[in-house]
Amino acid sequence: MSDATTKAAQSHDAQFVTLGIDREVFAVPVDAVLEILEMRPMFRVPEAPGYLAGLIDVRGRGVPVVDLRLKLGLPAQAANEMTRILVLEFTVGEQQLVLGLIADRVIEVITLDKREIQPAPAIGLQWRSDYIRGVGRRNDNFVIIFALARLFSSNDVALISATSKTGGETSKPGRNAA
Repeated sequence: MSDATTKAAQSHDAQFVTLGIDREVFAVPVDAVLEILEMRPMFRVPEAPGYLAGLIDVRGRGVPVVDLRLKLGLPAQAANEMTRILVLEFTVGEQQLVLGLIADRVIEVITLDKREIQPAPAIGLQWRSDYIRGVGRRNDNFVIIFALARLFSSNDVALISATSKTGGETSKPGRNAA
């Protein structure tokens, strides 16, 4: 295969970090992932919505952490040795967000052919399809690719942005919310 052919084939590939929530496999673009951390204690933010687990310190920066289970309407689950926090950076509107997502587990980095990613089906999923960028397949299983910018409403973005700017100044130590 020539270099030009190889580059053309690679341009159709996209890499994702897969994560598990309950029995489902989700994915986020690998270029949005800054770090993958083990679960840790968080500072709870007073009067925050239930899905906002709290703040963690990541290299001197207060990073708000969202419990993905609660955000998706699933019941809370106690953290275990597989629970991870994916620290992500992505753009919502004109705003750059850095936040953590609590996942039951992080599985692997995968490569999917962008041409084979299908749009989210309108029915048959328990999650709102506007959160979903598309559906891919890996080893005969579905991988649900998040549309990160649509996962959070404008109210969520304002809250998360304000929380990260305070760096936890108004928060108090709390329990691990996962």
